[in-house]
Amino acid sequence: MNSRVFSIPGGVHPPENKRQSLQRPIEFAGIPEQLVIPLSMHIGVPAKPLVTIGDRVLKGQRIATCNGLVSAPLHAPTSGQVTAIEDRPIAHSSGLTAPCIVIDTDGSDTWCERIPMSDWASREPSDIIERIRQAGIAGMGGAGFPSAVKLATDKPIDTLVLNGVECEPYITADQIVMTERADQIMAGIAILQYLLKPQQVLLGIEDNKPEAIAALRAVAPTDVKIVVVPTKYPSGGEKQLIQLLTGREVPSGGLPADVGVICLNIATTIAIHRAIELGEPLISRITTLTGEAFAKPGNVEVLLGTPVTHLLAHGECHDNLVSRLIMGGPMMGFTLADRHVPIVKTSNCILAPTRAELPPPPPAQACIRCGICAEACPASLLPQQLYWFSRAGEHDKLQQHHLFDCIECGACSYSCPSNIPLVQYYRAAKAEIRQAEADARKAEHAKQRFEARQARLQRLEEEKAAQRAARAEAAKKRAEETAVVTAQAATSDPIQAAIERAKAKREGQTSIEANSSVDQVAKLEKRLTAAKIKLASAESAGSDKVPQLQEAVDKLSQQLAEAKANPDAAKAAAMADPVQAAIARAQAKRAGTAEPSNPTDEIAKLEKRLATAKEKLAMAVDSAPDKLAAFQAGVDKLEEKLAAAKAEAGVS
Repeated sequence: MNSRVFSIPGGVHPPENKRQSLQRPIEFAGIPEQLVIPLSMHIGVPAKPLVTIGDRVLKGQRIATCNGLVSAPLHAPTSGQVTAIEDRPIAHSSGLTAPCIVIDTDGSDTWCERIPMSDWASREPSDIIERIRQAGIAGMGGAGFPSAVKLATDKPIDTLVLNGVECEPYITADQIVMTERADQIMAGIAILQYLLKPQQVLLGIEDNKPEAIAALRAVAPTDVKIVVVPTKYPSGGEKQLIQLLTGREVPSGGLPADVGVICLNIATTIAIHRAIELGEPLISRITTLTGEAFAKPGNVEVLLGTPVTHLLAHGECHDNLVSRLIMGGPMMGFTLADRHVPIVKTSNCILAPTRAELPPPPPAQACIRCGICAEACPASLLPQQLYWFSRAGEHDKLQQHHLFDCIECGACSYSCPSNIPLVQYYRAAKAEIRQAEADARKAEHAKQRFEARQARLQRLEEEKAAQRAARAEAAKKRAEETAVVTAQAATSDPIQAAIERAKAKREGQTSIEANSSVDQVAKLEKRLTAAKIKLASAESAGSDKVPQLQEAVDKLSQQLAEAKANPDAAKAAAMADPVQAAIARAQAKRAGTAEPSNPTDEIAKLEKRLATAKEKLAMAVDSAPDKLAAFQAGVDKLEEKLAAAKAEAGVS
C-alpha cells in the first residue's frame, strides 16, 4: 500500500534510455589479470595499507584499515600477490593520480575465513555497526559516505528511507538488483530496522520500473512500504527523495538526521546484509555497461579495482564508435581521461555512447537571463546568480546564495538554452572555496603555533627574571644578615669578628667547599680517565712519554683512592684552615704578641732609622731652621731606643 507522495520543486525529463541494458540478467564480469585498489574509495581520510609488496592475499582479506573516524577499510577482491603500492590514475574528472594497492590475481579466487554474524538479532547495535565499519561499506549510490558513521548517529531517527529511484538516464544497476535480488534487500532492511528502531520504513521507486516494483512487493513485509513516485529527474537525490516521501525539507547545510531520517541506497542495503549474515566485506558491486558502442550492454557484478578496459572487453565495446567514455550517467557523470582507471565503490555505470547518440555539447553562448535554470533547480537555488558570482570569483556571495546546497544534478545545464555548462562553474567555485578554507585553516594553525611559541618564550623569560630577582633578594638579605652579625661581633669580640669576616669573605664559595670531597672525587675520576686515554694512545704510537704518563696515572689512581677512602678530609681542611688562620691573626693583634722578631734585626732597623733622622736634621739646618727642634727631638728619641735595644740584647 502506497504512502502519500509529496512534491519537489524543479526537475527535468531527459530521455531515459534504460531498456538497452535490461535485456539480460546480471552477469559476473570475471577476474582481471590485475586489480588496482585506490586507498580512497569513500569520502573522508584515505585508508592506511596493511600489506607490503610481495605479500600474498586471499579474497576478502583486509589490506588497508581505517585511518580516522570518517574512513573505511579495504579488502582484497580476489586472491593474488601485492606487486605495487604506488600512485595510479583513478576515476576522477581531472585525471589525477592517487595511492593504490596493485594486486596480480592468481585466478583461484580463494577466500579467507568468513565469520557470519548469524545471531545479529541478539547482539548490541554497536557490535553490528562495528562489523559494518570493518566490512568497508560506504554509500554505493552517491558520494561514498561511510555507512557506519551515518548509522552511528546520536539523533533520534523515526524514518528509514531506502533509495531505489535511480533517476539518472541509462543507469539500471539498482533497477535490476531490485528485480533479481529483492529478498537480499529485505534482509538488509531487517538489520537496519533492528539498529535504528524507526517508526516507518519507506522504499522509494519510480513508476517507470514495474518489474522491480512487483518483485519488491512480493517479498516486502507489512512494515516496509513500497512508495512509487512519479518519474522526474533528479527525484533520486537524497534530500529530494526525503521531501518526496515525508514532506520534510532538510535545512541548508544540514543532514537528513536533523529531520529524523536516515537514507540509504538499496545496493548499500544488500552490502550490509552480506557483511552481517554472510561475513563478506564489500569487494564487488553491480555496474551498468551501456551505450550504443557496446555490442553486449547489460549489468555486471564486477570486482572493485577492475580496470575499465576489462569491462569494455567484456561488453564487446567498439572503440571506433565511442565518442567519449563516461563514468556515471550523462547528467552527473564525468568523462574518463584514462581507460585504465579502476572501478570503485561508487562506480555504478560505464557509458560508451556513439557520437550520434551523445554528440559533443555545442559551444556556450551568452546568458539571456531567461530564468529557465531557476525553474529546473530542485534545490530552489538561483543558478543564474551563482553563475555570475562564479565567473567573478565572489566567494562570499556564492556562499550567501547557498552554493553548497547545489547537488550538481545538471538540471540547470540541461535546460539552459544558451548551452552554458553551469555545473562546471559551480564545481570549480566549490573547489576554490574549499581550497581557500583549507589555506585559512593552515594559516590560523600557523598563527596559533606562533602565538603559543611567543607566549612560551615570554613565560620562560618571566620565570628567569623572577629567579634572578629572587637570587638578588636572597643575596641582599644574606649581606644584611652578615653585616649585622659582623657589627655585633666587632663590638663584643674581635676574634669572633675576624671569624665572621672570614666566613663572609668565603660565603660565595661555601657550597663548593662543602661539597669539595664529592667534586674532588669526580674531578679525579675525570682526570684519571683522560690520563689513561693518553697513556693508551702513547703506547700504541710507541711514544717516549709512556713512563711519564704511567707515573701520572699511578699518582692519580692513588689520589682517587685516598679521596674515596677519606671523603671528609678535604671538606674539613677546606672549611677549617681559613677560619683557624683568621683566629690566629686576630689573637696576635689583640694581645700585641705578634711573632717576636730577631734582636739583631731590630737593632739594625733602629740604626738605619737613626741615620736617616740625622741626615734630615743636617739638611734642616739650611732649608728648614724652624724645624730643627723637632728633628733633634726625633734623633734623641731614636738614640734612646737604640741604646735600650743594645742593652737588652747585651750589645755594646
